[in-house]
Amino acid sequence: MQHILIVEDEVKLATLLKDYLERNCFKSTMLNHGDEVMPWLEQNKPDLVLLDLMLPGIGGMDICKEIRRNSSLPIIMVTAKVEEIDRLLGLELGADDYIICKPFSPREVVARVKAVLRRSESPERLEEKGLKLDTDTYKATINGNDLDLTAVEFQLLKVLSDQPGRIFSRAVLVDKIYSDGRVVSDRTIDSHIKKLRKKIAVQLPDVELIHSLYAVGYKFEWS
Repeated sequence: MQHILIVEDEVKLATLLKDYLERNCFKSTMLNHGDEVMPWLEQNKPDLVLLDLMLPGIGGMDICKEIRRNSSLPIIMVTAKVEEIDRLLGLELGADDYIICKPFSPREVVARVKAVLRRSESPERLEEKGLKLDTDTYKATINGNDLDLTAVEFQLLKVLSDQPGRIFSRAVLVDKIYSDGRVVSDRTIDSHIKKLRKKIAVQLPDVELIHSLYAVGYKFEWS
C-alpha cells in the first residue's frame, strides 16, 4: 500500500484528505507543523508528500528545497496563492505538481496523487522499457542501440529521466549541467534538447520522451 504524507495546518482539511486517500487504498499520515516534517522523513519513507505552502514553523517552500537536496520523493504543493512567481519558484525547487486555490476538491487531489505516482518511473522500470544510461561510460542506449550522445546531452537525459514527470526550468538545468558556474543562455539548453530529441527519435520515432512546457521548461515522461 502506497503511503502519502499530508502536511497541512488546517486539521479539518487534512482529515478530509486523509479520509479520501484511505478510501482509495492509500495509507496516509498527517503532520500539521512545518518543523515536524524533516525529522519525520528521517524515520519514514512515504511514496509522495502533499505539502501546503503556508505552514507554521518552516514553510512549504523551504521544506521542498530541503527534501530536494538528496531525494526525488514526489511532492505536490498545495496553496491558495495564484501568482505565477510562486508556481515557477516551486517548480524550480522541485515540486512535481501544484494544486492551486483552496478550498479544492478532495477527488481532484486523489487524481493528482495517482497521476504523479504513475509517472514516477524508477530507473529499473525505464530499463524494462528499453532505456539504459551508463554513468561510467556516458553511454545511453535504447533497446541496445547507442544514441551516440555528447556529454551534455547525456547529462540532460540523466537529469530529466531520474525524476520523470518533474518539470525542470531552463535555469535549473543550466545549474545542474554546468556546475562550473559558466554563463550559459536558455537557448543553449533549448539547442541541446533539440539535438537530444532528434537522436531519440531515430530509435523511437513514435514516442515522445522529452516534453516542453511553454515558458516553464522541460520534463521527461514516457508517453
